[in-house]
Amino acid sequence: MATPSNLLLKLSRRLFTADETRQAEFVEALTQPHDYPSCILWCHPRPETMPFAIAPPVSWQPSFVDRLETPDKIGQHPLHQDGHFYCLDFSSVFAASAMQAIATPVRTLFDMCASPGGKSVFAWRTFQPDCLIANEVTSKRIGALVHNLRRCNIRPSYVISADSKPLAAEIPDVADLVLVDAPCTCQSVLAKGEKAPGCFHPVSINKNANRQKRILANSASLVAPQGYLLYMTCTYSSEENEGVLNWFLERFPQFSPVVVPHLIPYQSHLTEHPCYRMFPQEGLGAGSFTVLLQKRVEGDRHPIPESFFTQRRVITV
Repeated sequence: MATPSNLLLKLSRRLFTADETRQAEFVEALTQPHDYPSCILWCHPRPETMPFAIAPPVSWQPSFVDRLETPDKIGQHPLHQDGHFYCLDFSSVFAASAMQAIATPVRTLFDMCASPGGKSVFAWRTFQPDCLIANEVTSKRIGALVHNLRRCNIRPSYVISADSKPLAAEIPDVADLVLVDAPCTCQSVLAKGEKAPGCFHPVSINKNANRQKRILANSASLVAPQGYLLYMTCTYSSEENEGVLNWFLERFPQFSPVVVPHLIPYQSHLTEHPCYRMFPQEGLGAGSFTVLLQKRVEGDRHPIPESFFTQRRVITV
């Protein structure tokens, strides 16, 4: 068992004020990590004979997702290589499942921070949009994104690499749903035994929170009237989650959080706004934060101009 750092202990006290039991459980989950079973996101119909041992589903688990019984590595299985499924962890399923509260059609979908592609695949599987645009600003991560979308036959979809600021000016009001799986301190990877140097340091937390605010503010412009913005992280600090949400709602009052009925048992205890957390001590996954926001203004969704596809480098999947 690793000795918890002072910064981790401080975070536990901030998250679970006056609840020493939950503090201890949280710290233990991060200092005694274990492998969480992966999930299978079926991109196409399940095979007639299931080749994996599957765990019983939880009540809110999407119909096209299966959890493995044990933390087996299945990335080399022929079904994976042939694009029948995408592997992701249950924390990602938890966060992405908020989009299932959207009852209206999603024809145009924009994923702002898309690589390696799991949330794009989940959204495509949920909505079958007419157009999916997956953006990744970090050029060295583009290859994995293109590979995964092509392997899973996610079409029609397009991959671009652009900063969120020019996109906000170039294509306002175009998307029924914008996904922001925001860059963060990635504190949850510690629960899986991975490294995240400096993830609890206040400087790193504030830097990431500010970056998330910038990306969300720009992403808001892309959302069409009555459209949705889904903000997700894989970290625990409230400055990056509830703090960013509060900042956003103060500056963008046209957006309001949407209640996700199946996630109500996971309501964050750190705010009254409907947003949801998975913590590692609950045993399902390493942890994540999710909130679905709707743009409550009247108007029409704008078409994406042809110039968007002709004046920049666009990879057609």
